[in-house]
Amino acid sequence: MSTLTGKKVAFVATDGFEDSELTSPWQAVTDAGATAVLVSPESGSIEGKNGHSQSVDLASRDASASDFDALVLPGGVVNADHLRMDEASVAFARDFFAQHKPVGAICHAAWLLIEADIVDGRTLTSYPSLKTDLVNAGAEWVDEEVVVDQGLVSSRTPDDLPAFNAKVVEEIAEGEHAGQTT
Repeated sequence: MSTLTGKKVAFVATDGFEDSELTSPWQAVTDAGATAVLVSPESGSIEGKNGHSQSVDLASRDASASDFDALVLPGGVVNADHLRMDEASVAFARDFFAQHKPVGAICHAAWLLIEADIVDGRTLTSYPSLKTDLVNAGAEWVDEEVVVDQGLVSSRTPDDLPAFNAKVVEEIAEGEHAGQTT
């Protein structure tokens, strides 16, 4: 199955990411034919909370959403907390919405979306502890394994990865979504 041939997908993560929430969607998009690129605040490599290490392809400050077809945001408490404090990563994520491109966010990754100020009026899910943060930012939070809102795909935990991966691939294959805005 090569539904994403020719597509380029950015993954934004830093140290402390949830290993499977990076590796599983990465495998799904590359198996579907896309090129995956790891974007992080610093160059070198990053390490997941369970020990997976991966080389960084591009620093956030040097990344442009216009060079990519979609964005995937893995979770992990430490990862998401550090990314939402990195202005370049926040701006990079926000630009995907300004350009109407698909975005996938799982677990704690929704913190970055809150910081990017794009959740108001959207329906999404996340790790349950983010419910209040999302509601306070104007989102409608639901407890479902995967939610799609105008090209924004969200899921709760690693248990939801099969559904998350399938919807991320589907949304990337569909391309830009007019309702995917800042």
